[in-house]
Amino acid sequence: MEYKEEMDKVSYCLGLSISSNLLMSGIKSINKEAFVSAIDDAFSGKTPSISPEEANKTLQDFFSKVQAKMSGEALENGKKFLEDNAKNEGVKILDSGLQYKVLEEGSGDKPTENDQVKCHYEGKLINGQVFDSSYKRNEPATFPVNGVIKGWVEAIQMMNVGSKWQLYIPSELAYGSQGAGQAIGPNETLIFDVELLEIIK
Repeated sequence: MEYKEEMDKVSYCLGLSISSNLLMSGIKSINKEAFVSAIDDAFSGKTPSISPEEANKTLQDFFSKVQAKMSGEALENGKKFLEDNAKNEGVKILDSGLQYKVLEEGSGDKPTENDQVKCHYEGKLINGQVFDSSYKRNEPATFPVNGVIKGWVEAIQMMNVGSKWQLYIPSELAYGSQGAGQAIGPNETLIFDVELLEIIK
């Protein structure tokens, strides 16, 4: 269907935005009739079929269940991924559970946890979805070594300047059960390509 009038376009775009947010929140399907009925009630000023108090509690309970399910699935999927990945050629495993693969070996100094470093990086989930990339921004990131997730802190101190590694980071060395924003859910195992460009003294 083609939408020519401004409000028609805006309405459709609002629907896309809301749907996208719902999908990222873990909701894979809805009762469209009930959804539209709630919108009609709100815009017409009718008394809603469910009170605001009950609605809030219903949503809190539902999203708690969704979050718990997603968290458990992410933990299991991450564990399976790391088990399989450990068998791949060139992958090394540290006592912490961190896995890494050397893509390019540099010859510069190694930073300490008290240093600041400049890096290019790309982070993605184990399903391949990229959630952050300094390469796409065309701007390296500068940060203190001890100011990032545990998996990075451990790996960066092992890298020589000029090195590029691929890191496979278990959730407990990443963002754990809290996740990070919309992009990284709870208990997600993460993959990073990290290029150590410079130690900033």
